[in-house]
Formats: sequence, C-alpha cells, structure tokens
Amino acid sequence: MQIIQAQNVSKNYGSLAALKSLSLSVEEGSAFALLGPNGAGKTTFVRALLGLTNCGGDIKLQGLDVRDKNARQGLAYLPEKFNFFSYYTVESVLSFYGKMQGLNGAILNEAIVTALDALNITELRSKRMDSLSKGQVQRTGLANLLMGENKILILDEPFSGLDPIGIKELKELINRLKNQGKTIFINSHILSEMEQICDQVAILNKGDCLVQGSLSEVKGSKSLEDAFYDLVKGDEK
Repeated sequence: MQIIQAQNVSKNYGSLAALKSLSLSVEEGSAFALLGPNGAGKTTFVRALLGLTNCGGDIKLQGLDVRDKNARQGLAYLPEKFNFFSYYTVESVLSFYGKMQGLNGAILNEAIVTALDALNITELRSKRMDSLSKGQVQRTGLANLLMGENKILILDEPFSGLDPIGIKELKELINRLKNQGKTIFINSHILSEMEQICDQVAILNKGDCLVQGSLSEVKGSKSLEDAFYDLVKGDEK
C-alpha cells in the first residue's frame, strides 16, 4: 500500500518555484529518504505533508486527502531543531506528548519508561530542558515519537546533534520501528546514513524529482553519495 502519494504537487513563493509538478509515493512499512541540496524543495514538501502549507496538485496520506485532518491520525513529526519550554523536565515533555496522544495513568507511565529506555536517556528523566546538551535535546525529541500508536514518522534531519553512539542507536531504532510495520519518512543530508537504513529514495533538485526508486535502483553500482552528486550536477548543466 502506498501510504503517501503525491501527484503534480506545485508551490510558488512569488516568482520562485519551490516545487514543480512533483510526484512521488512511499510504501507502507518502508524507510524512505527525501534527499536534495539546500533549496531543493524538501522542507516545502514536508510542510505540505503536515498540512502547514497549501500546494497545487494532490497529496494523500493513508488514502485520504492531506487537507482532511483524519489523514494525519497516527502521524508524528520531529523538526530539525526540536525544543520545548526550558523549565520542563524530560519526563514532563514526554508526558505532555503522551497526553496529546490520549495516554494517561499507568499506560502513560509505561510509555514514558519505554521511550526513555529506547533512546537511552533514562538518567535524564528529571533533568530540565535548559540543562541538556544539543544531542540530549534531540534524543528527547526522538523519544516523543514513541509516545502513542504512530504509524507514520516524519523526521527532519534526525541525526542533527547526535554523536557517533547516538547515530548508531538511532539507526538501530529506525530499523526496529520499520520491522514493526511503521513508515519512516526522513529528510536528511547525511547520505552515508541513509544508505544504511533506507529502502526507498527520492532525490530533489530545484523543485523537481530527479529520480525515485529502491535504494539499489537509484544508486546502481555507485555509492549513494556518488549517485546523488552525479544526478544533481548533471541536472545543473
């Protein structure tokens, strides 16, 4: 099943065409990487998926028009720069997001414990947000994605701020979530990591989708980094 479907999606900001008749699809239960240089249109497309900007064309989530609020049931989003009120503790942040998902009582407490353990931040449970490092803040944001029964996870530069251990653990977490049948949609510049965890890839440049397909189809015998470079540079000639 195609859990995300976009057809002929266009968006202009004045004379700038951020998206040009963009079409792509994402299979349910896959890890999908949306790649592209700065200004390629990645963030605009993510905002369209989240219903935060209006675009021409059609976008469907879970078979429903993205303008239907029910289309985003079971969707969780992590922005590139996650933050929260400085005086909240890590536990209270997770509690807030859990309650937003309808969790309470023992179920909420169990979900908090599970999320803290999954991101290896149990020792940060009572720490205030303003006392955390950038990587710890990022891990807290990632933990929020595990609060509730989310089927689609949209991650914007999720490796930002993580050290090598955090990067390895996040890759393992993404693989576990994928094995649970969740769909992981990642907007990232870190091609080497995407090559290790993603099943499907789309490469954007100047609002156009240059290629989409399985990882092996897109990169062929090259590394993903080399395939990306050749496609983007070739498009600029």
